[in-house]
Amino acid sequence: MLFEVVAFYLFASLTVVMFLITVFTNNALYALSALAAGMIFISAFFFLLDAEFLGAVQIVVYTGAVVALYAFGMMFFDSLSTVKESIKNPRLVFLLSGLIALFIVIIFTSPIIGQNVEANLPMHPEWGNAQDVGIILFTKYLVPFEIAAVMLLVSMIGGIILAGKKMDTSYSQLSEKEIDELKEEK
Repeated sequence: MLFEVVAFYLFASLTVVMFLITVFTNNALYALSALAAGMIFISAFFFLLDAEFLGAVQIVVYTGAVVALYAFGMMFFDSLSTVKESIKNPRLVFLLSGLIALFIVIIFTSPIIGQNVEANLPMHPEWGNAQDVGIILFTKYLVPFEIAAVMLLVSMIGGIILAGKKMDTSYSQLSEKEIDELKEEK
């Protein structure tokens, strides 16, 4: 019991720190790296709750999505230009949006606090939750699962094509002198 409490507070603080770095850093690469780390720390909560399949899905799917976002960010993000924010007080916006999100969560969770919540489909003790999810996913939800996979593939190919059309010059093949000249032009 003490292990779970200590682990919860450790992972909760690490998750909050990673997401704060994501919000407050000016470097896009640091923000994406902190976002990926935060997603991995979120998966620790699932492992603490004995939902190993969901923890693994959190790591593979969401952290994989952040890595894909990282790749798209590298393709689309011009590291030679400077980013100018139009928000006058971004910390106030962050604080207000966080308080609004917390208020919404409290509103939706207040009716179920104190009630015993049971799953619609109980877990089979001889199979485990990964097999149950697999059976439902590949029987009842097979067509939506495949459609989502095709949509992700099409969006990935479209992103690569759009990134290829936008690039006039490859910054990785330029010398430092040519990069400095491009910075001065902008």
